[in-house]
Amino acid sequence: MTDFLAEYYYYIKSLHIIFVVTWFAGLFYIPRLFVYQIEAFYKPPPEKEILGKQLKLMTKRLWFIITWPSSILAIFFGVLLIIPRLFYLTDSWMQVKLGFVLLLVIYQIQTHVYYKQLQKDIVKRSSSFMRIWNEGATFILFAVVFLVVLKNALNWVFGVIGIVVLGILIMLGFKIYKSIRAKNPDA
Repeated sequence: MTDFLAEYYYYIKSLHIIFVVTWFAGLFYIPRLFVYQIEAFYKPPPEKEILGKQLKLMTKRLWFIITWPSSILAIFFGVLLIIPRLFYLTDSWMQVKLGFVLLLVIYQIQTHVYYKQLQKDIVKRSSSFMRIWNEGATFILFAVVFLVVLKNALNWVFGVIGIVVLGILIMLGFKIYKSIRAKNPDA
């Protein structure tokens, strides 16, 4: 089995990367759909019903046709990549990366909780919260890419600083966008 995995390592790695990309695509888009669902929930009838029904269908398809299958396949191919190279598990960068992957899975499970609530018209979070929640996967993506590419402890410091700066910029952008929307709700 290990010889097979070693022989097809780059094919497996390609599939892993493809499914990581589609997994993140789903995780980037689903909270945005939640924002629209929450905003549609407060619209007057019949707009509320029409938009609500369409957005529920869109989120259901995205969640179960793209996001969940992609996450399972990304993890599956990731495990296959590790089997012939178990020595990576002793590298600190890989341990931290796997910690971020675990954090991403937790993020997805919590997003699934929000998905189930919104499918039942239970609105517990604001659209502003979902805009911020939408950035969770972005932070994890940045962290994982920097870890995989840099692998060096000194470079981690710059990566962490970069993630903090990214967070600050996203929050500033969010505040600016919120003030623009307050002045012009159609912006």
